[in-house]
Amino acid sequence: MRGSLTDAETILWSRLKGRGLQGWRFRRQHPIGPFIADFACARARLIIEVDGATHSTQDERDADARRTAYLESCSWYVLRIRNADVYENLNGVLNTILMHLPSE
Repeated sequence: MRGSLTDAETILWSRLKGRGLQGWRFRRQHPIGPFIADFACARARLIIEVDGATHSTQDERDADARRTAYLESCSWYVLRIRNADVYENLNGVLNTILMHLPSE
């Protein structure tokens, strides 16, 4: 696990923590197999990965695809969010996350 969150992760976590997104509980840096998910909602089997500049080369995208395939094979849904979207459209990001949570 990393010792600290990126700036974009910190911003998103400020809105997810403490059941801040319509009562849904998220965990940060949640271990799943050999990977650590940025954020996970265990009840909804939803992982949120916040991708920055370190996800831009073909090798990095291939590694992300392998990671996503593994997590999906463990019955998780992986939602990838770009740092820029967190900075520029946080409400849109939150709405996208809500669309991937089951209605109750």
